[in-house]
Amino acid sequence: MTDIQQIAQQSARTENTVAHYHPETIERMVQQYWAENSCFAVDTDGDTDYVQADTLAQNLSQKPVEKPLQNLLQDKFYCLSMFPYPSGKLHIGHVRNYTIGDVIARCQRMQGRQVLHPIGWDAFGLPAENAAIQHKTAPALWTRQNIDDMRHQLKRLGFSYDWSKEIATCHPDYYRWEQWFFLQLYHNGLVYRKNAVVNWDPVDQTVLANEQVIDGRGWRSGALIERKAIPQWFIRITDYAEELLQDLDKLEHWPSQVKTMQANWIGKSRGVEIIFPVADQQGQKSTQQLVVFTTRPDTLFGVSYLAIAPEHSLAAEVAQHHPQIAAFIDHCKHNPFNEAEIAKAEKKGMATDMYALHPLTGASIPIWIANFVLSDYGSGAVMAVPAHDARDHAFAVSYQLPIKQVVIPDSTHQDSTQQAWQANALQPDMEKDAAKKVQITQQPFTDRGILIHSAEFSGMNSEQAFTAIAEKLTAIGVGKVKTHYRLRDWGVSRQRYWGTPIPMIHCSSCGIVAVPEQDLPVVLPTDVDYSQGFASLKDMPDFYQTNCPQCHGPARRETDTFDTFMESSWYYARYCCRDLTESMLDQSCSNWLPVDQYIGGIEHAILHLLYARFFHKAMRDILPEFIRSDEPFTRLLTQGMVLKNGTKMSKSKGNVVDPQLWIDRYGADTLRLFIMFAAPPEQSLEWSDTAVEGSCKYLKRLWKLAQSHQQQCRQYQLSADMLTEKIKRIQLSDLTDAQRNMRRKTHQTTAKVTDDLLRRHAFNTAVAVLMELTNTMQDFKINGMDDLVVQHEALIHLLLLLSPVTPHICQVLWQQLHTDAEDISEISRNIARQPFPEVIEEALAVSSVLLVIQVNGKLRAKLEVPLHRTQSELEQLALQQDQVKKHVQGKSIKKVILVPNKLLNIVI
Repeated sequence: MTDIQQIAQQSARTENTVAHYHPETIERMVQQYWAENSCFAVDTDGDTDYVQADTLAQNLSQKPVEKPLQNLLQDKFYCLSMFPYPSGKLHIGHVRNYTIGDVIARCQRMQGRQVLHPIGWDAFGLPAENAAIQHKTAPALWTRQNIDDMRHQLKRLGFSYDWSKEIATCHPDYYRWEQWFFLQLYHNGLVYRKNAVVNWDPVDQTVLANEQVIDGRGWRSGALIERKAIPQWFIRITDYAEELLQDLDKLEHWPSQVKTMQANWIGKSRGVEIIFPVADQQGQKSTQQLVVFTTRPDTLFGVSYLAIAPEHSLAAEVAQHHPQIAAFIDHCKHNPFNEAEIAKAEKKGMATDMYALHPLTGASIPIWIANFVLSDYGSGAVMAVPAHDARDHAFAVSYQLPIKQVVIPDSTHQDSTQQAWQANALQPDMEKDAAKKVQITQQPFTDRGILIHSAEFSGMNSEQAFTAIAEKLTAIGVGKVKTHYRLRDWGVSRQRYWGTPIPMIHCSSCGIVAVPEQDLPVVLPTDVDYSQGFASLKDMPDFYQTNCPQCHGPARRETDTFDTFMESSWYYARYCCRDLTESMLDQSCSNWLPVDQYIGGIEHAILHLLYARFFHKAMRDILPEFIRSDEPFTRLLTQGMVLKNGTKMSKSKGNVVDPQLWIDRYGADTLRLFIMFAAPPEQSLEWSDTAVEGSCKYLKRLWKLAQSHQQQCRQYQLSADMLTEKIKRIQLSDLTDAQRNMRRKTHQTTAKVTDDLLRRHAFNTAVAVLMELTNTMQDFKINGMDDLVVQHEALIHLLLLLSPVTPHICQVLWQQLHTDAEDISEISRNIARQPFPEVIEEALAVSSVLLVIQVNGKLRAKLEVPLHRTQSELEQLALQQDQVKKHVQGKSIKKVILVPNKLLNIVI
């Protein structure tokens, strides 16, 4: 078994140790020690908050001291980075994410907290399946090999994970409980199946989310995407829309940008749902009707056409009799699919021979099929008011449709506007004013204002008209006020093999039947043959052929698999009870959740984080004894991208950095140091080969400084115990100015770095300050024993504060400083279990200041002067400086201006 003391002794005996730093040797030995002693394992069962150190208690014959459960809840810290997809190779973005998380976890351990810091694998999904197809191997085998490779890389970087909590979402022990929870959602009315228009990738043979369609093409395959109606499973996330929106206010420690993005995605709006009867060209009403939602009922009298989505049932009906319309609908299948792209795209449409009837006037309004209407937004129909909406205006201009203004700017701001309007006192002037201010044929007027040409509602302002028109529509049964959310229900089914099977059964007699809980998990077959390319569960009779659990007749399993966001929406909870076999979660989840610190990229701000928030709330409602919090993540840190030459790294640009090459060249500590020093965590980091090399040079200087210090301590026969005692007994009055300054720098650094690491997460400035302390230590002259004592204190502080960032070198140097201590335990040998150094306020006291000396406002000298000197004394000291003498000699001094402890300006 590796002993850290042996590491220190071996490195100390190495020839030319002072001049040589060998990261590959010390990192391997330190990592072996961590692994063999389970240094970062934590007990999550809730019985005790003692972290087992394996052989620690046995070797030292010490019994772990159990503490009450409430202490565990107070002292726990759950630190989690978003788990990786096992691609087989870490990229530098991974390294940055996980280094940030590891530094936070290590800092919290040094505060005496019990830290849960797990890792796992987001193992299902399309990328692994496509890679398996390309390499003609089974996805399970491909994924398992990649996990092994990436696990090795993560360990090589020295991340302090509790590997006993490792999970892989492709393992039946994990997805069994995902299937179980889906059934609980189903039984609680939160799951349904319906035909839905989806983004279909004909190459990847699966449904894509709107965000995965870029310029009308699949984000991975590049194939033109089709709109296709197929049966889909949905989870009613919209039932939680209001809570998801309101609880954003509880997330005090989330970036405001992320909360804004989520609020916009949920998209709450208050409006009116209006019914438009449908009629033919002769004005004969049909049994059909169009339901639209609008936030601007005040513009109802300006409607000049209704637009429906190409997938609308009415569009399909019309297309049966009009080949041109059918062709147009078919063309729309390849149009942009997300709202952002639709907003930029050219607005196209075709008129139908159907009309809608205005709910208040009865006027006929033409119905158009338009490519800018989304089928999954409301009912797939919108009322178009070209005079007051930019999109509707552009379409109307393009197809020469009427543009009727019904709202004008409000220039009166009087409560009597409507009465004056009805008396015709304001009507002519206001219409003229509107004509002057708004050329409605050129551009729409989209602000709120005063209604015109709107029957009895004319003269009202938009807010008054909202209420009045809504009340009338409600009274006659053709409308109602409604809160609408942009958020859609979560479509969770995917038509690919490599995913969690959806635990439902289709029976010709009983319909859709849930798989009985005792039959879970529905196991995905892994012995598939990918030598011929694409595989599908639909082609695997051994999988889909089954019996109905109700009538016991022949039935067919669901062959769709879950969207991989399902796996990543609850994995953080399973880490707390990874080996649990009796249930999905247990009491440990209520002890450890919510996650105290979550780290991941801003690109996950909407979908992953929103789905995880929903899942957490659903688990809270279904498993209230185990989930007692409303939100999964208390603090969120979104790290910036890694750039090279100012551009984001990507394989297509040929600027990808392989972290393994740099680890092999300079060691993991060097790469970790560069990443934490190069930029604040939230900002983009610019990769620099030179800066990485510079980080290594710093560690070499630190190594050499520590070795030199130890040699000098041996020369003075100062043991570790002696140095520790002498540090405790330091009296400022006994120190020289140089010693006091050195000690002040040490404790100033400790105060600053502690705040940067724990509160501000300003890791780059913390590293910068530690580098400054190192420089000060190098410049500090050792002339005797007291100098060594002061330097030893500085070195202890430096290693403790730097160890979360560069744990390997700090561990070895720490151990070297303590190899000759008489009473040394396992805990004292492990720097990861040491507390941060304390700041001694007395040591921060300043006895002198740097005084800037100016002549006529221009800098001429800087002088270190004792505190509390009089202006006369300071003036005499200043006049003794050569550069000051040079500029005042032979001239009369008019006055001297003193800014105490900062500046002295001599005016001549």
